Amino acid sequence: MELRHLRYFQAVAEEKSFSRAARRLHVAQPALSRAVKEVEAFLGVSVLDRSRHHVRLTAAGTVLLGEAALLFERWEESLQRVRRTAKGEEGELRLGYVGPPTEPFLGRLLNEYRLRSPMVSLHLEERTPERVWEMVAKRRLSAGLTRPVLTDSALGLRTLVLRDEPLGVAIPSTHPLASSQCIKWTSLKDQPLIVLARREGIGLHDAMMASCRQAGFVPRVAHSPSLIGTVLNYVEAGSGLGVVTDSVLHSGSPLRFVPLIPTASVPLVLVWHEDEDPPPVQRFRDLLLEWKNEGRLWLSAIPQS
Repeated sequence: MELRHLRYFQAVAEEKSFSRAARRLHVAQPALSRAVKEVEAFLGVSVLDRSRHHVRLTAAGTVLLGEAALLFERWEESLQRVRRTAKGEEGELRLGYVGPPTEPFLGRLLNEYRLRSPMVSLHLEERTPERVWEMVAKRRLSAGLTRPVLTDSALGLRTLVLRDEPLGVAIPSTHPLASSQCIKWTSLKDQPLIVLARREGIGLHDAMMASCRQAGFVPRVAHSPSLIGTVLNYVEAGSGLGVVTDSVLHSGSPLRFVPLIPTASVPLVLVWHEDEDPPPVQRFRDLLLEWKNEGRLWLSAIPQS
């Protein structure tokens, strides 16, 4: 028995007439009568009480009509879900991200994404850059907002660069260098530096080391904590100058951000699996590109001297 058989039966039962049901469905009456007989043969019961003057439902037919209505309703819901999923309006987005670099925009972006795709289930995972890459590669995450890592080319992931974030110094406002428009790398030669641990931020750490080498000195690293918040706490405590990207300091911070020259930067990228690009990820990427092109990702001013 096919859905067609149930639709034919439903029309006859609701119209209480084979001829009216045939006109409603635009089918020949003999085909309609044959379909109802096939339903009865399949079920082994009579569903219609027929006479020359009327068509009535039997007790079994009444039950079948109610169940058929529920089935068709569920079928239509299923079709809508399939179509919504194909459009990225339904499904699942498992997003990994690195915290501080995404803080200026991620909450606003996800709110807009939820408004546009309210039926997509959203799962968030804050991890280190390396861990985000690993989890996307193993398909434990749909996509990730992260930094490039040494092994990224071997993982077979697609990337979209959102921004090259310039490096600078997080510095207390009372520090002699705080009033500078920019600071040369050579000025850091004798300064105690606070930088994120390499295992937690290999891109930032290596960019800092390379810039110091090019400036002709080995940096004096006083502390290399695992969290960027701890880097900033060390700076506030007067333990040294923090080498950070410009996205980690926001309006209201007691620290200043002073750019370093020559300019060095660390990219922030979106990564996703090369051979797995479901519609919810596509819609998220489209929204991200839209906001990037409109300049909506980084709105707040970075506190600089």
